[in-house]
Amino acid sequence: QASQEELKAAYRRLCMLYHPDKHRDPELKTQAERLFNLVHQAYEVLSDPQTRAIYDIYGRRGLEMEGWEVVERKRTPAEIREEFERLQREREERRLQQRTNPKGTISVGIDATDLFDRYDEEYEDVPGSSFPQIEINKMHISQSIEAPLTATDTAILSGNLSTQNGNGGGSINLALRRVTSAKGWGELEFGAGDLQGPLFGLKIFRNLTPRCFITTNCALQFSSRGIRPGLTTVLARNLDKNTMGYLQWRWGIQSAMNTSIVRDTKTSHFTVALQLGIPHSFMMVSYQHKFQDEDQTRVKGSLKAGFFGTIVEYGAERKISRHSILGATVSVGVPQGVSLKIKLNRASQTYFFPVHLTDQLLPSAVFYATVGPLVIYFAMHRLIIKPYLRAQKERELEKQRESTANDILQKKQEAEAAVRLMQESVRRIIEAEEARMGLIVVNAWYGKFVNDNSRKNEKVKVIDVTVPLQCLVKDSKLILTEASKAGLPGFYDPCVGEEKSLKVLYQFRGVLHQVMSADNEALRIPKQ
Repeated sequence: QASQEELKAAYRRLCMLYHPDKHRDPELKTQAERLFNLVHQAYEVLSDPQTRAIYDIYGRRGLEMEGWEVVERKRTPAEIREEFERLQREREERRLQQRTNPKGTISVGIDATDLFDRYDEEYEDVPGSSFPQIEINKMHISQSIEAPLTATDTAILSGNLSTQNGNGGGSINLALRRVTSAKGWGELEFGAGDLQGPLFGLKIFRNLTPRCFITTNCALQFSSRGIRPGLTTVLARNLDKNTMGYLQWRWGIQSAMNTSIVRDTKTSHFTVALQLGIPHSFMMVSYQHKFQDEDQTRVKGSLKAGFFGTIVEYGAERKISRHSILGATVSVGVPQGVSLKIKLNRASQTYFFPVHLTDQLLPSAVFYATVGPLVIYFAMHRLIIKPYLRAQKERELEKQRESTANDILQKKQEAEAAVRLMQESVRRIIEAEEARMGLIVVNAWYGKFVNDNSRKNEKVKVIDVTVPLQCLVKDSKLILTEASKAGLPGFYDPCVGEEKSLKVLYQFRGVLHQVMSADNEALRIPKQ
């Protein structure tokens, strides 16, 4: 966004700094010529609106004459940008065609009631009865993929397989969705399965106002008992910035009316719901607290009471890698008993393991369901997950360092040469600033700082940038924009791929001050 005047001012300043005629030492003169030529090339590109537009969009590669096949050289900057946006749209459309957005769920139900509900007299004469019997009693697998047909039409193919105690079945569904306008879309669904007959459905979504929408889903299920129709309508409204209210009416096999309020903020998620229906009526309250840490830790609890009994659930979930979230929930209910539910989300795939521990309310089952997962998680996190993630990060950093080693070495040599060439200018700047009691950079460091005790084993990687920063001081002010400071004259990247900061100790009006700034953070000193 720099103006032509700002470019000219920066060009003149760097030319004065790097001009070969200002340096008598042969080695410094050679280094000055190289840096002076780089500055001149940069100004030639940025002072021409057409080449600047090409560089802004395509970078250095776009400036190379050979291989320039995207647009004609004679076009105006506006035409070049328009052409670039058109090519971007085409690329997005091709990417849209290739995207399938796969989603899947695998659920494995485990019956572990033998651990707590065991009666010894039944096992006295059974060989091997000293070991509790733990078995898988149900499984469910579902998968769906999307195939964009046009910019507004999408086909969705989904299927599922379920089995419980040796009996099971499956179904397959095809849905065609069309976005009719910015306010809504419609979807046709066709399905068939081995336990039930054909299914035909229609789903419509519509924004009634900017704060209110409605969804209607009607279906016809064909079976040996005849045609079973069903209708579900949901009306939702934004009550405020973070709160949604829902009204649901369902007619068919399990008719019910449901109302719920959901409040979702940066630190919490709260839900209260009430349902009147056949066969189940209930009231439910749930709360989830979101910790503002890098692992996105959440703890949650809920209470659900109705004609079926009462269920209390509590649990937690945490991010264990870039794409994986692990969670565990303990469910205690009457007459349901005690269960432990373990869930792993990996990208768009969900793995769910409900473990039924006992049909009774046993304190021992509740204790082990609560403490067991915590002990196992912290042991695995400390012994397996953390070392693995650390090693993976080191491998990625090492790979990045190897790929950029030559470039960084060249940047380092250019930075060191620039610092040597700046010495005379910096001396004059300091003299001028001292005379007016202005801004003097006493010390400045750039790179990776380790201030946290938990990272005390990590190595500090910083470079001294006192001279380059003092050289940027003008009229007792130092102004840095929101960009990586590794690109400043006299700077280079001392720790590729790692978090960097700039630490400055400066004197202004005879008083010492210290400031620390993140790599991409704008900086203006002296501060008010």
